[in-house]
Amino acid sequence: MKRILLVTLLLAVGSVGPASLCAAEKTRRLSVQEYRDKMMAGWIGQMVGVAWGAPTEFKFKDQIIPEEKVPVWKPAMINDAFNQDDLYVEMTFLRTLEQHGLDVSIRQAGIDFANSEYKLWCANAAGRKNLRAGIAPPDSSHPQFNKCPNDIDYQIEADYSGLIAPGLPQFAIEMGEKFGRLMNYGDGMYAGQFIGALYAEAFFEKDREKLVETALQAIPARSQYAEMVRDVLAWYRAEPDDWMKTWQRCQKKYREDPEYQKASNGGIDCKINGAYVLMGLLYGQGDPDRTIIIAMRCGQDSDCNPSSAAGVLFTTIGYSRLPERFTSALSRTNIFSHTAYSFPQLVDTCEQLARKVVVRAGGKIQKRLGREYLVVPVRAPQPSKLELSWSPGPIANSRFTPEEMAQIKFRNK
Repeated sequence: MKRILLVTLLLAVGSVGPASLCAAEKTRRLSVQEYRDKMMAGWIGQMVGVAWGAPTEFKFKDQIIPEEKVPVWKPAMINDAFNQDDLYVEMTFLRTLEQHGLDVSIRQAGIDFANSEYKLWCANAAGRKNLRAGIAPPDSSHPQFNKCPNDIDYQIEADYSGLIAPGLPQFAIEMGEKFGRLMNYGDGMYAGQFIGALYAEAFFEKDREKLVETALQAIPARSQYAEMVRDVLAWYRAEPDDWMKTWQRCQKKYREDPEYQKASNGGIDCKINGAYVLMGLLYGQGDPDRTIIIAMRCGQDSDCNPSSAAGVLFTTIGYSRLPERFTSALSRTNIFSHTAYSFPQLVDTCEQLARKVVVRAGGKIQKRLGREYLVVPVRAPQPSKLELSWSPGPIANSRFTPEEMAQIKFRNK
């Protein structure tokens, strides 16, 4: 009788939905099929958001974009994303993980980034310039050598870290310490860790407020970026139907108050643009178009911000449930600029990495009734230590060796 009850119990657990929580085991289960569906949607969200917002990028600074200035979405626009740095830069990091493994050193990550051939701006450009000059990470992003530590760069490049780590925010934190430190410091790095954690949780959680609360646990609570997240969440709850009121509050505090402009590079600062990502995600009410348009209309980096907001939202929805207008014209053969990936190749690479990430975290791949499941351990994230870009800690005196410099193809002129 006991054996029958045990078999019945196991079958019951196995029949639970693909994204169910197995409380007794402290794991969450996600079928590989559902993982791929959501991961694909996350990439589509990024592509749609950046392609739709591209015509408005930095044309509206410290002002809300008028409704009549919002571009009209056309399905073919999605293929414009293949040439967007918002996507191909983070694929450099994916390639490093693919070629050198999940435990690749930060120094190898720096060498690979130094060897990238695309044009860069802001913190990315400063970090890469330092790397090519022999300043190895983590010093490549230290404010002593990099005057753009709080720029948006890693925030717009961290999507990959959550898309290959379903339910594992600690991996997004780890990748921030590995790739985010190539160009960002303090809030600039925390911004990417937060975005990565949003994606990681989006595989299991649809409630947008809970998503934000969960991701907030992945960054230092006393950072200004965490303060911004708490503010936007509180302002949204106070004015759930008036995103422009929250925009005004963000403007007053995070653009006009000098206390929140320290180590800031103006409108490219991660806090104000991160606020716009959250405004799109929260005020969008789960509607793809509304999410993208609000994040875009907030202005500043108005293609990156809807890209991040849509990427997270679309992950919660899944590719198979997206409106056709976002997927019908997608090219399966175009290659993302400066990468080795077409869309199908990108998806396959992410799946293979995700399998390794789950197992490395103490989870497993389980087969049941002809289907594969990712069994993901539930663990509270341990944020990075608090660092302030305007009052940084000491440098690490990190320099590339002559042997490492020989691997760097490009040098500063």
